[in-house]
Amino acid sequence: MIHRMSPTSFHLYCQRIDASRNMARYYMLAIRPTLFGEIAVVRSWGRIGRRGGERTDVFGTETEAVAHFLDLARRKHRKGYRPTRGGDPT
Repeated sequence: MIHRMSPTSFHLYCQRIDASRNMARYYMLAIRPTLFGEIAVVRSWGRIGRRGGERTDVFGTETEAVAHFLDLARRKHRKGYRPTRGGDPT
């Protein structure tokens, strides 16, 4: 489920749970403006209930950031991640 938070803010929270493999993972994507007028795609991931990794990619235009956001979302969907209502996985 993608939530639009402001003209240049989006948020997507997904989970992939497979009890047979003891897998419980989350993946969060967000688009946020930076203090310098650029657009950042922020992603975090890890095991549900644990602190995971985080990466921020900065783009000059909203179009580039949205294209990157959608590409990452498609890749995770192909791997079995599904949108859920959620936020802070820790």
